[in-house]
Amino acid sequence: MEKDWNMIEVLRHARHDWLNKIQLIKGNLSLNKIDRAKEIIDEIVVEAQQEARLSNLNLPGFASLLLTYNWENHYFLLEYEVLDDPIAGRLDDSVLSEWTGSFLAILDSSVKPYHDNHLSVSIRHEKEGARFFFDFSGILTDMDQLEKFFKKKNTVITAAVQELAEEELALELFVPFIANGRE
Repeated sequence: MEKDWNMIEVLRHARHDWLNKIQLIKGNLSLNKIDRAKEIIDEIVVEAQQEARLSNLNLPGFASLLLTYNWENHYFLLEYEVLDDPIAGRLDDSVLSEWTGSFLAILDSSVKPYHDNHLSVSIRHEKEGARFFFDFSGILTDMDQLEKFFKKKNTVITAAVQELAEEELALELFVPFIANGRE
């Protein structure tokens, strides 16, 4: 389900990603496509800012899951966006990471392989906790498995399915702040 990345593997993947981005810029510059090279640089800046925001949420397990997800072979591309400044309170990282990892595994086995499948995760803090929006577009092949997963109750996380159809899934997750004294 989730690989335990060691430092060398993380550095290898990060270096590979950066070399690919530099080659894209170089290729566009050699073709005299200055505007496209600038667009790629702008995209890299936005991506780096989002990585920093995700890393600053004080959710190391959850952040690691999202940051490394596309490094493995999956049937959908995962993107994420942190909509606000860092979250003001403390969330249960292990519960959030476990739930998200399970959801991603179920989703990966419920989509049409080798199709243009995308999952977007948006994160927004609120007064009492944080809200996570999962928006999938692509082809779902096993909605029964997803429905069974969503029926499982969690004592900490509140999941509300907004849409579940053959080509779309919209899910809203609320995670409350950890009360003082609770670990």
